[in-house]
Amino acid sequence: MARFPSGVVVVTTRCPDGSPRGFTASSFCSVSLAPPMILVCLANSADSAASFARCDHFAVSVLSPLHRPLAVRFATKGADKFEGGGLRLSPRGLPTVEQALSELDCVIHARHPAGDHMVLIGRVTGVRLGEGSPMVYYDRSFRTLS
Repeated sequence: MARFPSGVVVVTTRCPDGSPRGFTASSFCSVSLAPPMILVCLANSADSAASFARCDHFAVSVLSPLHRPLAVRFATKGADKFEGGGLRLSPRGLPTVEQALSELDCVIHARHPAGDHMVLIGRVTGVRLGEGSPMVYYDRSFRTLS
């Protein structure tokens, strides 16, 4: 699967105590247009897996090449993902990536176990569009389109 190019997103939520959680994903896609739904996959071993197993809402930020350091930070197990800037709050109060190509507000529609991952399906409740070119993950590294 490393030979399948995909976009890169950061997905965030908040714990019941208000603390933010998030992860970088390349397993992200559109599921439905009516109603608008997306899916994203999260490893069961991820630091934030328990939070996403219980949350009601999450946000997805689609990344551009300028977000590479942030993508690495959110992909690093044990890292303090919310220190170091590059984030802002969505209208729902969830952290999102500044200057993202797009931001999606989602409410949980379903969760499905899938091997060593959890598939989150979200109903999109809000969209904000940015500008730029996408970052692509291919053959285990971040790349840009030429």
